[in-house]
Amino acid sequence: MKLILSIVVFFIFQLSFSQTILGKWKTVDDETGMENGIVEIYEKAGKVYGRIIEILEKEKKYFKCEMCEGEDKNKPILGLVIIKGLSKSGDIYDNGKILDPKIGKLYNCKIALEGKEKLIVRGYIGISLFGRSQTWFRI
Repeated sequence: MKLILSIVVFFIFQLSFSQTILGKWKTVDDETGMENGIVEIYEKAGKVYGRIIEILEKEKKYFKCEMCEGEDKNKPILGLVIIKGLSKSGDIYDNGKILDPKIGKLYNCKIALEGKEKLIVRGYIGISLFGRSQTWFRI
């Protein structure tokens, strides 16, 4: 009986672990279809954040966020935290921000898993209807 219970607990743990947004994701530009980089999504103090850990375009590896404001101004894009302070709400993570380092703008952000290997990342102004989405892929 203990063996069966242990197996059930193990599978439940594996299922819940595989359904997380935490981890490394390859970003794909929704307008060009080009792969841009790798973002590591992590949890800190009960909130979710995402940091650029790799830039796939060689010529952009050393760019700085010149158009950013506040604490992000002129920081290297590599290592920059672009997802800030998301909270889990059911199957969706929201109530946080996402930074577009190309133009230095912060947007409201909503993230949801689509299956185990795809992440739908939506940046918007005001309500979610006024925004755009990207699909990122788990590494």
